Amino acid sequence: MGSSAKKKKEKRKDFQKPKLKVGKTRPKASNFTDTSFKAKSIVLAQQSLSTVAPSGQSQFEHHLSLLNHKSSDQKRESLAHLTSAINSRSPDADLPLPVALIIPKVKHLIVDGSNSVRTQLLKLLQALPTQDVSSHAHELLLWTHAAMTHMAADIRSSGLDVLNWLLSTAGEDVVSSAGGYVRTLKCFISVLAWNIEKGSHPSVKQATQSAGGWSSTALSKPATDPKLPGKTLQSFALFISAALSPPDRDAFEKRLAVDAQAWFPLTQTAQHMIATRSNAFGYLNLFGAPLDEDGAAYEDREERQEMFVRRHKGSIEMGLQWAKKEQGEVGRAAKALEKAIRDGLEGYEG
Repeated sequence: MGSSAKKKKEKRKDFQKPKLKVGKTRPKASNFTDTSFKAKSIVLAQQSLSTVAPSGQSQFEHHLSLLNHKSSDQKRESLAHLTSAINSRSPDADLPLPVALIIPKVKHLIVDGSNSVRTQLLKLLQALPTQDVSSHAHELLLWTHAAMTHMAADIRSSGLDVLNWLLSTAGEDVVSSAGGYVRTLKCFISVLAWNIEKGSHPSVKQATQSAGGWSSTALSKPATDPKLPGKTLQSFALFISAALSPPDRDAFEKRLAVDAQAWFPLTQTAQHMIATRSNAFGYLNLFGAPLDEDGAAYEDREERQEMFVRRHKGSIEMGLQWAKKEQGEVGRAAKALEKAIRDGLEGYEG
């Protein structure tokens, strides 16, 4: 065989598929490189073999810092972790962080766009010790006002949930804080569209009587939730009860008797003790800018009654006249609000 024929055969060999027998491995290519290796351990760049786990407080701080994350899922999971950490502690144990550090980090989530985040936030707020919430009621109330007057109906509904929790936890601190009484009243009046001038009709759509009864009135801003107007009136009734209801004399006298027995033979000791809360005289606004009538603090029931009758009673009563003609939950809530106002103004001599 000549050299030329041999070269042609070798070239054709590169393009021929070899026929392999069963169990016989494929021959390795001439340029094959062995990349296999043997090792007793694999070390990763982020691997840590330390047995020291992060403390509960450091994990709490980490999840608290994640509440500014852009992802709603991340914020919801972090709120769930914080809630679980607070609920899982023993009754006499302190919080991983003081409430004074928690509330400034979570308060902006009251107006968060995600419904799941706001729902989880409410669970976190409800898990906080009630005695520590009162000194931060004004701080939370500012964001609650923003939620109550928000354009989105679901955020307004969540704002009412937060307000109901605040009233049940620190109702007296809410209505006696600077701006807590008048500004909350104005929020309700604005949301219900009861901005009524004397001698004019309510700014709600006027009800017309027909054979089927009264037509529905357009209470509050346009809402996709038909239950929102009734829920707003219910929260309004709770707020009026907290602001205008007379104090519980029996509980007050019982507390005085217990204190007198504990401090005997001293009398009126509580008035001479150091305040148990920070900035106890903050409502006096001694070093702040002068407050207007809306931003002032109304400490006692008589002041709140006088302000209610002088500025808001007429428009609210006129709005109630239309709301009571509604059927269902709105009508019942309007009657409950009317009763709360009547009970709150009982004994008022203005």
